[in-house]
Amino acid sequence: MSSPNHRDENQKNLEQEIATHLEMSARDHEDRGASSQQAAQAARREFGNAALVEHVTRDQWRGRWLEDLTQDLRHGARLLRRSPGFTIIAVLTLALGIGANTAIFSLVNSILLRPLPYAHAEQLVSINGNYPKGALVALRERSKTMDLAAYAEGYEFNLTGLGDPIRLSGTPVSAELFSILGAKAAIGRTFQPGDDAAGKNSFVILSNSLWQRQFKSDLNILGHLITLDGMQREIVGVMPADFRFPSPQTEVWTPIDIDPRNAHAFWGGDFMPTIARLRPGATLQQADTEIRFLQPQIATMFPWPMPKDWNPELSAVSLQTGMLGDVRSRLLILLAAVVLVLLIACANVANLTLSRGSVREKEIAIRASMGAARHRIMRQLITESVLMASFGGALGLLLASVGLTLLKSTLPADTPGLGDVAIDWRVLVFTAALVIFTGIVSGIAPAFQSSRAELTESLKAGGRGSTLSKGRRVRSILVIGELALAVLLVSAAGLLIHSLWALSHVNPGFHSDNVLTARITPNENFCGDQGRCFSFYRDLLREARALPGVEEASLINTLPLGGRLQKRSSDVEGYVPTTEKPAPLFWLNTISPGYFNSMRIPIASGREFTEADTTGNPRSVIISAETARRFFPNQDAVGKHMRLIGQEDWCTIVGVANDVRAYDLRRNLPTWMDGMIYVPYGPGATREDGSVPAQMTLVLRSASAVPQLEKSIRELTASLNPEAPVSDLKAMPDILSGETAAPRSIASLFAAFAALALVLGVIGIYGVISFFVGQRTREIGIRIAMGAQRRDILKLVVNEGLTLTLIGIGAGLAAAFALTSFLTSFLYGVSATDPLDFAAVAALFATVALVASYIPARRAMRVDPLTALRYE
Repeated sequence: MSSPNHRDENQKNLEQEIATHLEMSARDHEDRGASSQQAAQAARREFGNAALVEHVTRDQWRGRWLEDLTQDLRHGARLLRRSPGFTIIAVLTLALGIGANTAIFSLVNSILLRPLPYAHAEQLVSINGNYPKGALVALRERSKTMDLAAYAEGYEFNLTGLGDPIRLSGTPVSAELFSILGAKAAIGRTFQPGDDAAGKNSFVILSNSLWQRQFKSDLNILGHLITLDGMQREIVGVMPADFRFPSPQTEVWTPIDIDPRNAHAFWGGDFMPTIARLRPGATLQQADTEIRFLQPQIATMFPWPMPKDWNPELSAVSLQTGMLGDVRSRLLILLAAVVLVLLIACANVANLTLSRGSVREKEIAIRASMGAARHRIMRQLITESVLMASFGGALGLLLASVGLTLLKSTLPADTPGLGDVAIDWRVLVFTAALVIFTGIVSGIAPAFQSSRAELTESLKAGGRGSTLSKGRRVRSILVIGELALAVLLVSAAGLLIHSLWALSHVNPGFHSDNVLTARITPNENFCGDQGRCFSFYRDLLREARALPGVEEASLINTLPLGGRLQKRSSDVEGYVPTTEKPAPLFWLNTISPGYFNSMRIPIASGREFTEADTTGNPRSVIISAETARRFFPNQDAVGKHMRLIGQEDWCTIVGVANDVRAYDLRRNLPTWMDGMIYVPYGPGATREDGSVPAQMTLVLRSASAVPQLEKSIRELTASLNPEAPVSDLKAMPDILSGETAAPRSIASLFAAFAALALVLGVIGIYGVISFFVGQRTREIGIRIAMGAQRRDILKLVVNEGLTLTLIGIGAGLAAAFALTSFLTSFLYGVSATDPLDFAAVAALFATVALVASYIPARRAMRVDPLTALRYE
């Protein structure tokens, strides 16, 4: 489209031309004796409607513009067809950059940009803090800006009475959650106010997938009773297929049990994530200020002192931000990486176009000499570039569809919204804009260079020196720029790969080889009878140890890296309570004797549990080495005492176990916990409410084939308790591997993008040096004729490539030092400015640049002086 300035100039010229015509016609009438007024009227009458003339002329301009564009497109298509090698390379280069950006943007669009599927989602809020039921009730009563609801994460239920027991993933929620989300049931209803009151909460809502799979899409399902964890619940609704809160794995929703009479459960039970909907007129900033103001008030309402650092990162954010967590930063980092790849691709194509443009200089100079304006020549060249980018975009869409499938398999399966990622109309609009942007960016430098005013000099003999020098300068700047971007990208990839290597070689504190784990989950009411529960697990261990191939068997309630933890505050001998920390909070592991041996966790001092310890008389406890160092520095912790909150008797520390990476591979414990303790499974392992853990994980060390062992475990468990399903049968090495899934996906994608950037950078160096050799063939021939040795020619050419490379490396490393700090949260065991990594990247680029320069240098060394002296 013509620029506004150009249109204004045309309009002025048209108006001036009409005025001149009218003036000349009026003068002619005056010469024939008419008065000035009569002459002017006659001239206007003869000319006709001036406004209509202007309108018709402007229509002709528009038609001319469209005709020019069509002509440019046809001319560009002919030129691309005449140079198939150039076209294929350029289109493939752009297709890789556009395809990678389209694939990553598809993720960003579906996960970050697409609104949540709830009514007025912009009003939904996530509270970055966890609250028990009592705190939730108190917040509801006091908040003036929000209506609040909560949900409990990580719950599972046994569905029994319908054949084999099934383990379901479920979410207990407050009754208001569905109304706050604005979610309605596809069949039946959602929970109503009061459905979460004690004794009135025996309801359940089914997910659409469970309804179809387990209940055969029965439309008469409402009102039916099902048994979850031994409790009968009435089905009151089925949710739509697209309702997946808080995760796609949720299969049932049940009301939480709000009972103020049970102080322990009311204030010390689940500390739940909280969401809210802003009330009319309220803003997110007001909600954030209010929740921070209310926090100290809520803390004073607990029946026991609360630490001052409870919910230390408390804030109110949008629900979408709260649910995404660190997924947002991971995707934005990947998007930044592919943008760098695209810029490198644009620089590469610009260099190719500049090299190709050198052979079109006379064509363009002739057009300029024949009156073509510079803006007209530039428009044609940029149109050709956009046309080429369009072909790259079409191919890029095909590559993106393939790449999207690979991305889904590479990223962790629990990435929010991953299953909904697809190429939709927003992605197509993005790709179309990207094509235009890419075409302009890759074509603007060649267009400026090829349309410069002094091009007419190229028609004269000997007029090439200045133009070649300027062209080489532009090409050199472009290749330095793409090398700098490639160095930045490869540096980031190197840091992530180094971090992944360090994380993969972390000593988890146990030996995972030949270890199989299985979660055993009898109903809670089954373990309401402690003796029956202890007897079940005792028989299970005895029979499991007798299975063929099983060397050792043991139990634990929270498997290391298993994603579950049990917390318990405790008194510690010698610890002086403070206002900030009235009682230390520990990760509580309930284990059977033999667990440390099964997992090959060394006992640093003292001893492991024996069967005598399971009686709970006297009470015994084992602590981790980190816990011993924190609470008993420079002392022997064995023989010291601790007391779990809720118990009267003190426990004797009988052993100190080596530290285990229980929370994740980066750390042993979450930052808000003070230590780790182990208690023997038995009467001494009761929880604060007096119950015993019903769900335990069976740990088997065996050399047998895992599939056969899985079958044996299921049959054995069913024989002892038909209503106790077996779930999460996993080999411990697979659990370890899963811990590196997220960093591995980021590192592998960065490595792929970095490899592409490196290849494009090498191609850029090779292209510039090849052009350098081609344009200086005559000079090289003269040098050889005058006695220059082959090594001199080699040095001349290689120095040219290394000079550009070293400048690019320097600029890239400077950018890396400044920008890789954004990767700090993704790194483990390596600094974001690690000098060894940066030195390795510099050496890599210097080496590949040397190789890329050597190939055209060999061609230069073989130049025949006689041929070169005739070269033009």
